[in-house]
Amino acid sequence: MAGAVALTATLALATPAAAHAEVEADNPQALAENVTLTFVCEAESASAGFKEVRVVLPAGIAPTDVTLGEAPKGWKLTATEDGYTVGGPAIKTGVDAEHTIKVRQLPDAKELAFKTIDTYSDGEISRWIELPTGGKEPEQPAPVLELKAAAPGAKSVAPSPTATQSTVPTTAAASPSASASPTATESDATPAASDTAADEDEGMSSGVLAGVIVAVLLVLGGGAWWLVKRRAASSES
Repeated sequence: MAGAVALTATLALATPAAAHAEVEADNPQALAENVTLTFVCEAESASAGFKEVRVVLPAGIAPTDVTLGEAPKGWKLTATEDGYTVGGPAIKTGVDAEHTIKVRQLPDAKELAFKTIDTYSDGEISRWIELPTGGKEPEQPAPVLELKAAAPGAKSVAPSPTATQSTVPTTAAASPSASASPTATESDATPAASDTAADEDEGMSSGVLAGVIVAVLLVLGGGAWWLVKRRAASSES
């Protein structure tokens, strides 16, 4: 009995460490198209449920080649630079997080590793990202999918456009209008500058005219004064 108790205790203590993430495919074959992958992340927290799973896609599968299939209620898929995240409202404590994705085409490889990071509602994180090295099994292995050889005549399909590529035309289309803006601004500013110059010319012309008028008045006034003085002198003589 003592031995049975000890074995039970050992297994109980080993249970959390045995929790891991797994991946399966409905058609695990290189270059297979429209393949459904199923991911299962085993619950290892006794106080919180899963709220998000992040998957790093292996080389040959782009984030734009992936669409979400089944997932916990309210969970949505969001593409990242190297893969995707799927998450939403936290699921119940102790319940495994399972979701499926459809991949446009599997790459031509013997096996694919999907590094997976689980996040619980209390902030706890489990990282299943380690790969075997030197024949030694890692403590937190990444899910690995082994593939059969490609079918005869199977070829790689054209890659899906990435988010960066899809935004290039928009950016290029925006460039001419952006370069046209300074021209419009300069043309708008030109009339204002000419108006200012016209105002200055008008002010200068008005000033010159006023000066001429004043000079004429002075001349006329001086001439009138000289005539009056001359007449006065003639009367006295």
